[in-house]
Amino acid sequence: MMMAQLTSGARAGEQADLKVTRVAIFSSGVAYFECDATVDGTATAELDFRTDQINDIIKSMVVEDLDGGTVGVISYASRDPISKTLRSFGVDITGEPTLPDLLEQLRGEPVEVSGPRTLKGVIFGVETRKTQVGDAGIIEQHVLNVLTAEGLQQLPLDQVQGIKLTNEKIDAELRKALETLATGHDADKKSVVLNFNGQGQRRVRVAYLLEAPIWKTTYRLVLDEEGHPFLQGWATVENATEEDWRDVQLSLVSGRPISFTMDLYTPLYVPRPKEELEIYASLRPPEYAGAFEEEAAPPPPAPAGRFGGTVARGGRMAAKAAAPEGAAMERLRDLGYADGRPGVSLQDAGVASVAAAGEAGELFQYAIRTPVSIRRQHSAMLPIVNEKISGEKLSIYNPATHPKYPLNGLEITNTSGLHLMQGPVTVFDGNVYAGDAMLPDLNPGEKRLVAYALDLSTEVMVKQQPRPDEIVSLRIVKGTLIHKHKLVDEREYVIKNKADKPRTVLLEQAYGDEWKLVEPDKPYERAPGLSRFKVVVPAEKTATQVVKLEQVTEQSVVLSNLGSDQIRFYLRSRVISPAVKKALEEVVSLQTALDQVQRDRQQAERDANEQVAEQARVRENLKTLEKGSDAYRRQERKFDDIETQIEKLRDRIATLRTQEEQKRRDLENYLVSLTVE
Repeated sequence: MMMAQLTSGARAGEQADLKVTRVAIFSSGVAYFECDATVDGTATAELDFRTDQINDIIKSMVVEDLDGGTVGVISYASRDPISKTLRSFGVDITGEPTLPDLLEQLRGEPVEVSGPRTLKGVIFGVETRKTQVGDAGIIEQHVLNVLTAEGLQQLPLDQVQGIKLTNEKIDAELRKALETLATGHDADKKSVVLNFNGQGQRRVRVAYLLEAPIWKTTYRLVLDEEGHPFLQGWATVENATEEDWRDVQLSLVSGRPISFTMDLYTPLYVPRPKEELEIYASLRPPEYAGAFEEEAAPPPPAPAGRFGGTVARGGRMAAKAAAPEGAAMERLRDLGYADGRPGVSLQDAGVASVAAAGEAGELFQYAIRTPVSIRRQHSAMLPIVNEKISGEKLSIYNPATHPKYPLNGLEITNTSGLHLMQGPVTVFDGNVYAGDAMLPDLNPGEKRLVAYALDLSTEVMVKQQPRPDEIVSLRIVKGTLIHKHKLVDEREYVIKNKADKPRTVLLEQAYGDEWKLVEPDKPYERAPGLSRFKVVVPAEKTATQVVKLEQVTEQSVVLSNLGSDQIRFYLRSRVISPAVKKALEEVVSLQTALDQVQRDRQQAERDANEQVAEQARVRENLKTLEKGSDAYRRQERKFDDIETQIEKLRDRIATLRTQEEQKRRDLENYLVSLTVE
């Protein structure tokens, strides 16, 4: 954004600056700017912005004439889609046309062509010739045809040195099209002109949102063995605008307000349907849309001035802004910036925090107490936190981070009364650099862990004994066996402290809601997916901590799908009740009877198949023997005996199948109503 100029109609020729007086930078990538000035009578203000900023200006600008005046029209240079503008000229240069394409558009236009020959006439057209060039193959050559006073003349385009359009109107159209194309490449500023109407001296204010770099926080944390840790926080702010900030009231707002961009600067054209005269239209099959069951009543008309555009009321005009950003701007202006309040001196480091913390609706802001000056395209660091906070040094062990060593860490509680925005933390212990950590977003009173180094003076070993599943209950519901299993996860943490000072170790173990903590009674604290256990290890000693979890799961299986051996496994369970045991034994008995009949039927079928095969062999033997011989008669008697045996086996198979079906029905009928606790 560039410096704005304001010209007062009551003072012809005099110009006054419309200065940026307040800036609020949001963590969502936008910044709120507020400009103030004093006008006398009717005045015009002009603000210069980059072209890519105009959309945000249209979306968010708020204009006020505070002392009885009225806001007039806000005007700015419009921007049509360049392709549409180019097509409006007499010469269409959209799509990067080549010289032959351009000359084809200019057919019938008078020209002067310079080259080996000078031609003056009317463009007849451009043709393409294919010419054989030695062994190089065929090449294409464009030839310009010009109708002159002597007739049609031809000149290869590669010999043309210049073409002059003698029709001044067409020549002007081509030049305008090229100027428009050049303007589309131009990244110059666009002016927004504001008009104020009224009498006497008045205060005017303009506010808007623009894209801006987010502000960032960094922290320094100094550990003290005797007292509380000291936290110093700095905010890094970039002035990415084209204007110096001189004595502006600055606010830094944390949170995640919704912010988006929208193309409001480019004119939009609604496509219109093309209609034809009925005599030319063909009859087409009709298509009918489905009807609604209930017709919704049309919405009542909105009161004039309620939606869209601008509303003039009470001497103010406000361009409609996006709800979250517009609301935030109002809250910031209502809160003010604590003008003139003295800073608080920093006893430990001699640095005073220049920020006053305050709520901004759902957001949180640091309002910088003293005016801030930052040159354009420069950055600045501002102290925003300078407090001692509550904290305890400890070691944090998680086997997923390191299987042997814990991390040096700190359990801090945000007792500063401020909302601390996330950022890197440089940790100093005993005036010596100890490591780096990351501070998450912290609300006042919130407690978090930060880790900054590997603790080589502490070792942790995890002992875990695998334990088989244990059945804890059995019951039957409508022929389905439902059994509960208990899973046990028991781990022993052996912690060795090699330092000459006691060490507090925080153990982290994965945890799910389906598990129940058995030992110890409760954890020190729980985090999403984690349980934490605190252990104090004396100097140069070893301590242990047992963590035992249990989980009971329920599974079900249809008894008819289980074999007798599988059911006997459950019969050996120590938790089975007498009623369930008796029921399962009856199921085993019924299944055994069914299995025996199945085996007998299968054996009979195998015997029958063997007899059929033997009979086929005897039949083949009979074909090779002389009828009436002794051998023939012996084979014939054998054939008859086998036939008799086959008939008996088939009768037995039929009987066994009937018995098998009956046994199966007996088992199914027993299971279908079997419910035993």
